[in-house]
Amino acid sequence: MEKLNEILHELGISKVKLAKFLGVSRQMIYNYLELDSINKWPKDKKVLLLNLLGVKSAEEINKIKITTDYIYDVDNRLNSLCKEDNNYIDLFEGLGKKQKILLQDIVELLKERIEDESNVEGYYILLYLYHYLQSLDNSKELKYILGYVSKAAGFTKPNEFVFDEEQQFIFEAILFSAFSLYHGGGTSKTKIAASHERFVAQIEHKIEEKMSRTMELNAVRLQALKELGYTEISEANATEVFEKIAEIQSRKVAS
Repeated sequence: MEKLNEILHELGISKVKLAKFLGVSRQMIYNYLELDSINKWPKDKKVLLLNLLGVKSAEEINKIKITTDYIYDVDNRLNSLCKEDNNYIDLFEGLGKKQKILLQDIVELLKERIEDESNVEGYYILLYLYHYLQSLDNSKELKYILGYVSKAAGFTKPNEFVFDEEQQFIFEAILFSAFSLYHGGGTSKTKIAASHERFVAQIEHKIEEKMSRTMELNAVRLQALKELGYTEISEANATEVFEKIAEIQSRKVAS
């Protein structure tokens, strides 16, 4: 089964994609891969996998050599049997093949985590992930964190850098030290309480600044509407109102 896992990894076949191909849950895939032989799989699932890999028996899996042509052949078989969900057509419009496959894998994985309404933790994991994605452009370090997690989980080579290599290298080293300290038990809540207090204070300050900025923008919006004689922003007057807002803000800068 170790060989099978290596092959699936080299082919880029995720657990989500394999689960969809076999018509089972992702957890069931993990259960299958925990078995010591594919011969212990349900017969129909075993046949499907063997057909996908282009072999006739479990023994032949150990003889598989990953080449460009082989990857192409398996990819074609997978795509021909895993038809797109019609609900995703609009979502995938305009994407390249590689991007489409990645997005489909992500959607399937997220759906599986959130479809159980009783899984409160699963909901908040996705909510925080959504917040994370919203914040990506505000901090380059968030991208470095993604790289670190991919490397720590064994998906990416440790010395592969796709962002700013020097900054990513430094950040990963610091993050590794922090995780080592956390898992090593060399600290306690009491020892780091002051650091956490600074963290809380920083976040509260950012929230206050955001609220202040929101209130300021709302005040400018109301002033612009008043000066133009409108009660609300509509599709018809939006351009005029936004221009007035910019004018009012420029007045304040000038003064």
